[in-house]
Order: sequence, then structure tokens, then C-alpha cells
Amino acid sequence: MHKLSTSPLDAEAIAANEPAEALYFKSGGNTLFGLLHRAPAEKATGVGIVICKPFGYEATCSHRATRALAEAAASMGVHALRFDYSGTGDSSDIDPGADQIELWVKDVVAAVAELRLQTGVKDICLLGFRLGALIATLAAKQCAPSARALIVIAPVVSGRRYVQELRTTRTVAMLGADGESGARTHPVSFEANSAEFSGFSLSLKTLRTLSEIDLVNLRTAYAEDMLIIDVDGMPTAKKWADSLGDLAMRLKYELAPGLVQMLMTAPHFAQIPEQMIAVTCTQLRELTSTWLPTTEKDSNHASAEANHTLRSLALGGIPNNGADTPITEFPVRFGNNQILFGIISQPPLDDQRRRAVILLTVGADSHIGPGGLYVTLARRWARRGYVVLRLDLEGIGESGTRVGRPDDEVFPPQAIDDIRAAVDLLRDTYGTRDVSLVGVCSGAYHALRAGISGLPISRILLVNPQNYFWDEKMTVRNMQMGELLRNPAVYRNKIFALGTWTRLFSGQIDMRYIAKIYMNRFLLAFDSQICDFARLLHIHLPHDLGWQLQEITARGVQVAFIFAQAEPGIELLRIQAGRSIRRVSERCRIHLLDCGDHVFSQSGPRSILLKLLDRELFAKNPWSEPISPGQLQLKSG
Repeated sequence: MHKLSTSPLDAEAIAANEPAEALYFKSGGNTLFGLLHRAPAEKATGVGIVICKPFGYEATCSHRATRALAEAAASMGVHALRFDYSGTGDSSDIDPGADQIELWVKDVVAAVAELRLQTGVKDICLLGFRLGALIATLAAKQCAPSARALIVIAPVVSGRRYVQELRTTRTVAMLGADGESGARTHPVSFEANSAEFSGFSLSLKTLRTLSEIDLVNLRTAYAEDMLIIDVDGMPTAKKWADSLGDLAMRLKYELAPGLVQMLMTAPHFAQIPEQMIAVTCTQLRELTSTWLPTTEKDSNHASAEANHTLRSLALGGIPNNGADTPITEFPVRFGNNQILFGIISQPPLDDQRRRAVILLTVGADSHIGPGGLYVTLARRWARRGYVVLRLDLEGIGESGTRVGRPDDEVFPPQAIDDIRAAVDLLRDTYGTRDVSLVGVCSGAYHALRAGISGLPISRILLVNPQNYFWDEKMTVRNMQMGELLRNPAVYRNKIFALGTWTRLFSGQIDMRYIAKIYMNRFLLAFDSQICDFARLLHIHLPHDLGWQLQEITARGVQVAFIFAQAEPGIELLRIQAGRSIRRVSERCRIHLLDCGDHVFSQSGPRSILLKLLDRELFAKNPWSEPISPGQLQLKSG
């Protein structure tokens, strides 16, 4: 065991790669979405790698890192396939009660077969992160003899311990939501059909299966070559590695940093673990130099290209659910230099309603949205006759990054251009004249900005926006407007607590920071009064949200704000829009829900959100179709 020193990744070689090829392939009765990173023909080594992502929010956080790993592998001549397990991401839905571990192991086997079919390689390396590492390990024997190597990064060794971690994390998250925002949560019982973790579900069968798995007790040679990369500072796989030491395979155990920054940090803050990737690439280089290059005949490869590759996903209707219309999904690349990526959900082509929705990126999450929310919305609305595009803004998800701009930029300055390209795509392809923009958090901000810029849209639905103005001098790490609106109330509530004064006199409380919050809060309220007065004189001031809302609604655009309880964007809207809210109330509605967190990660509040969004999107008069009493509060400011 040693810490391996590595050289930086070859950024130029990675940048020269072709964009990943989006495709679908079968796994039993399910259809999986994959992204194939082909190695340049002149560098191809005859080796491929199948990347098994982690579960849930860890997969969301590590999206950029897994993409970077695939690009690094392709740049050194190794074909790489990333894919979504059954029932996750852009793959087809599954029975919520199914054993996901059993299905996902079969998905890995199918991915190995697909990579061989698409590229002609015979020798495969399986690589997995966290739960994906466990799944890759369980699948390795079933993929023999093709899967000759196994690389596991921060693997889940004990399924029982992993389930306990998930439960603990969920409990802490729920307590944190209650303590900070006061929002009412809807706990999900483990006695139900499934349990939720940060918006992602595992069935009870899956939890039982996981609880019975302990890799230390499964002493077997999984592949000819095996590399275990454990986390520097908090290793969890050393005991497992030691238990495999006397088996007939070449085994390495390495330490590398970067797990927390990659898997457990919000996507817009997450970092690519370059040393971890470099250790992986070193192993791949050793494998490709050791294994004799072998490929299938070119004719087989051509046959796969011509006859096998699926370019769309057919999804049947849902009987007895009012949504029995079958739909089709497929990936698109568009915009200048095909830089933008998205997935279109399309109703039958004989549907003449010609209506469309664009779902805009949330933070630095990919186009599936938080907890797969956007996939649910897209398929739900496509079955109601809408063409729905879930879009990755540039630099996010599967979209490319413009020269000179960073990856995973939450507020890219060219976002309006990206949305314009998306609107043009839908209008030119489907003849749509009724286009709605829907966004959560930063996606809501971009939708509002698109409406203000005059794009030809009919409706904007804004879920939990936290700010209404942005410039390049601001960063997501700087003080947010939410702090100016929430924290003064917090400090007022705590001013009479003895502990507050104790921390104050001991220097644990930064009075300058608190003073800054109160000063900015005062300036924000003062600016609001100035804008209200200017509107009376018909003077248009910059950064006047009220005036901008009046302009949008005057063009006939319907606007709806939807907030979970105690969201800071509610108060910010009241301050920055001022009296204009009353003037535009016929075309601008404000909905306050008495439940839900910032991204509606729990199924109970999410179902209420879905009904409200349906109401805004479908009804001619949204006020005429109330939702179940007691579940929803509607207020117009």
C-alpha cells in the first residue's frame, strides 16, 4: 500500500475528444440510457471501460467527475461507457417495488455487452464509485471473461452499514430542514413500499438485499486485475482488501484524496478528484500494455452501428392514471457548434396541439433535475400532449463549455442565448407557438430573465427562486439575498438567549458580519421604496423587478411563482417588486405551499407541486380548479 504520485491529466487531449455519443440499449425488459466516449481511432487500444455511477445524490454531485474520468480514458485510447441504471436518470422506469440491486447488476452485464457491440473491444474493465463499486463487484463474475479488470473507488463494502448511513443522512437532513426553515416535512416510513433518500428511492427489497451483503465475507477472485482506491484519511475498504490478498488475481490497494469534494459536495461546488482519476488512468495504462489488443471484426462493428443502436426510448402509457398516451424520448445536440445537450419527450406526432415546455437547469445539476424531478415532469406532460425539452445549459451536465468559461457555472452569462436556441429548436422542429419555461431555483432565475429579455414564450413557472438579479461580480459563495432576508429574523429571535450573549463576549459571533447583513437589509428595503416612487413617475430604473414584471405580463406572458414555506425568495419578491405585484395580479400569481424543502425532494410535497404545476400549465383559468383542501395555501401579494 502506498500513496501514488501522479502527473496532471492531459487537458488538451481531453478537449480534443468528440462529444459523447448518446444512445439507448436493452437490459432485459428495460431500456437504459448511455453515453459512449469513443477513443480516437489512432489511439484505440482495444480495451474498454464501463463506469458504474454511485446512487442518488452522490451521483448528482459526481456527474462532472465521472464524465471527466470517461473523457480521460477515451483520450488515452480506452473506449468508455457511462449509463443510467434501470429506473434512474434517463433510463426507463421500473416497478418501485423491484429489487434494484438485482436489476442494476444485470444492467452492468448489459452495458458490457453494449460496449463490446458498439466498439468491437473484447477486454473490459469495470469501474464503480461507492454503491456503483459494489454493483460492479457483484457483476464482475457474470461479465467474465470479458470483464478482465475491476477498479472500485471508495467502495461500499458492508451493505448494512451503507443503509444505516443513508438513514442517518436522511434523518439529519429532515431535522435540518425543520430547524432552519420551519417547513413541515412528510416523513416516508420504511414500512411503505420504498424509502426516500434526498429525493431518490430504494425499495424495501433493495434495502433487504443490501443489508445482507458484506464483501469481506464473499472471498472470491472477481477479475484478473483488481484495484481498490480507498479514501485518504477515512479508508473503509482496507479489511476487504486484506481478505483478498491470497486469491489468484493481481490486486492493488491505493489511497487517494477527493471523495468528499467529489461525492458529498453540491454540484456547483464539487471538484474533480484529479489524483483519483490519475491513479485510475495509471492502472488502465498498465492493463492496456499487459493485455494483448483484441477486437471483434470490423464487419461486426459495422453491423452493430447499422442495425443495433437505439436512438430513442419508447415509453408506454400508464393505464388507469389518465396518462395512457405512449411517448418517445431522444437526445438532441444543438446550438452553435452543437454545444447544447438535452432530452426531448415527445407525444405522438399526430398530436396537433403544438405546445412545448423547456425545463431549465437547477444549479449545476444535470437535465434530470433534483431527485429526477425533471424526468417525472417531462414524461408526465408529454403524455398530456406537450413536447418537453429538459435542457443542460452550457457548461452543465452533458453540454459543452464555451471557451474561457468554467464548468458547472450556475449563472452562465450566455444562458439567454442557450434558452433562445432551445426555443428556436422547438419552434422550427414542431411548429410550436405556445412555449412555457419552467425552472427551480437558478432555473427559475433563468426563466424569468428569458421572459424579461422578450423571448417568444407564453408562460414562465418559477419554483423557489432565491434571487432575481445577478452579475458576474457575484458568486454562489458570496452572501446571498436569502441571508439578508432570513438571518435578521433569526438574530432577533436569539437576542434574549443567554448562549447568544456568551458566544458574543467570547468572540464566537462576528458582529461585523451581522452588521453587514442589517445594513444591506436596510439598503434593500430603501431601494424598494425608491423603485416604487419611480414607477409612480413612470421612470424605469435598472434592477426594478416590479417594472419588469409589468412589462412581461403586458406582453401577455403568464407568470406564476411557487414557493415552499419560509423560502427567502418570497420576501425578496415582495421587497423588489413592491406594489407592482397588485398591478399584475391577473397574469402573475403567487402560490405558497405549506410543505416541501427547496427542491421538493420528498414524494408528499412533490406530488402537491406536480398538481399545482399541472394546474398552471393546463387550465385556462388556474384559479378555477382548486387543489385538495388543506394541502395548499394560495396567496397573492
